[in-house]
Amino acid sequence: MKFAQSKGLASSVRPVKNATPRGRAARMPRVPSIRTVALYTAFAWASMTAATAMAETNPDAVPNEAPEADLSIKAQPTSQWTGVWNRGNLLGDIGGLRPWLGKYGITFGLTETSEYLYNTRGGLNTGGTYDGLTTATVQVDTKKAFGLPGGLFNVSALNIHGQNLSADNLGTLNTASGIEAQDTTRLWELWYQQSFLNNKMDVKVGQQSIDQEFIGSQSAGLFVNTMFGWPALPSYDMPSGGPAYPLADLGVRLRGQITPQLTALAGVFDGDPLGNNPQNISGTNFNLHTGALYIGELQYALNQPGDGEMVGAANSGLPGVYKLGFWYNTGSFADQHYDNTGLSLANPASTGVAQQHRGDYSFYAVADQMVWRPDPDEPRSVNVFARVMGAPGDRNLVDFSANLGVVMKAPFAGRDNDSVGLALTYIKVSNSVQDLDLDNRAFSGGPYGVRTQETTLEATYQYQVNPWWQLQADAQYTFNAGAGQNPSDPTQPLRNTFVVGVRTNITF
Repeated sequence: MKFAQSKGLASSVRPVKNATPRGRAARMPRVPSIRTVALYTAFAWASMTAATAMAETNPDAVPNEAPEADLSIKAQPTSQWTGVWNRGNLLGDIGGLRPWLGKYGITFGLTETSEYLYNTRGGLNTGGTYDGLTTATVQVDTKKAFGLPGGLFNVSALNIHGQNLSADNLGTLNTASGIEAQDTTRLWELWYQQSFLNNKMDVKVGQQSIDQEFIGSQSAGLFVNTMFGWPALPSYDMPSGGPAYPLADLGVRLRGQITPQLTALAGVFDGDPLGNNPQNISGTNFNLHTGALYIGELQYALNQPGDGEMVGAANSGLPGVYKLGFWYNTGSFADQHYDNTGLSLANPASTGVAQQHRGDYSFYAVADQMVWRPDPDEPRSVNVFARVMGAPGDRNLVDFSANLGVVMKAPFAGRDNDSVGLALTYIKVSNSVQDLDLDNRAFSGGPYGVRTQETTLEATYQYQVNPWWQLQADAQYTFNAGAGQNPSDPTQPLRNTFVVGVRTNITF
């Protein structure tokens, strides 16, 4: 969960420096405006004509490759609901509308993710909440539409609804769901991508959510907890949590294929997706006035199938993807321990004005590797993943975070599209924040929680009901909840939490 003022990818549970917290803050009342009405109208229109599945697919994954709706429909059904259980999406070809639009390069996507999560113990209080996310996407292949080869236009909108378990019931640093966010309907991404050199290079310009391409782990995407999507370190250290779900940012991204195995990505974006307007719940106040965020990543793909090939077709090697990256933000960042005179911010004599540091940065590494596949022609396999990130501790709440886990595909006979996984996410609070908590304890002369680290263990099973419907059971246990401090009362500890729930994904 990740969102301003609260998410989750890609959620208002996470305090964010130099901006209103996405996490433990109260929800803002929504005031209808022309922009909001326009977004609702656009969203409803996309819903009526929704198309190809986008549930488990990143439309950016391959340069200049838009979904081919006209090729996905092999025969016209005799009615709208013929074969509804076995087709790729709930609404089928919508009476021939999808293949007709596909001829002109236009595709629509509509998905709904809904979940009910329940905290059985610990945290702020026990209880359960429902939350959901509707995502509508329109893409245009410019070669089919206008005769311009290599172009792809994309616009998407989000409708976020329901309550926020992490903010209301947990109080943990690890947020329970990657779709938790403030209730709203908002513009998400709005960009144009153009490929060159036989698709070996492309450039994307516009409003982008960088979690769709950077820092990601494919295997980690199975899990419900936010930190397996957009990890804890940028969630807490980047202004407003960074340009990741449900936020996006204006910028330019360049991608190039250096060798068949090695790809480089680089981008520059505005430094704060909310900028000077934390009330931007519609996503339509574009900003270029709060510094810059630079990000770069190298991706090495091992034993990948060629275009049009199934995994395992060309060789018996086990596929994997390895990534190294960094980001740098040019903004000003407050010291977590000292004021502008060198005194502890906990000292009664302190000015209360933190020292300022120029810029912030992080380095990270991601690994996704298949480690077992008894038959290259069968889906059954085991994949492992790991992701680590580090940042300077003097200006950040979190100076290290890590994720690791294992996922088994097709765990049972006849369940080729099911997945089961076990994973762990770890958050380390910086030494500067720990020192500040110790100073608060010393100056107060009473109990005061010292934040250190927090760990969440998640187990999940995703059941593929049919091609357009998934059900997912989930359980999460958090150790040392709140990293050792109750966010509602820092003098009190927070009991470990145990969350259980169920999620459903439907592709219309």
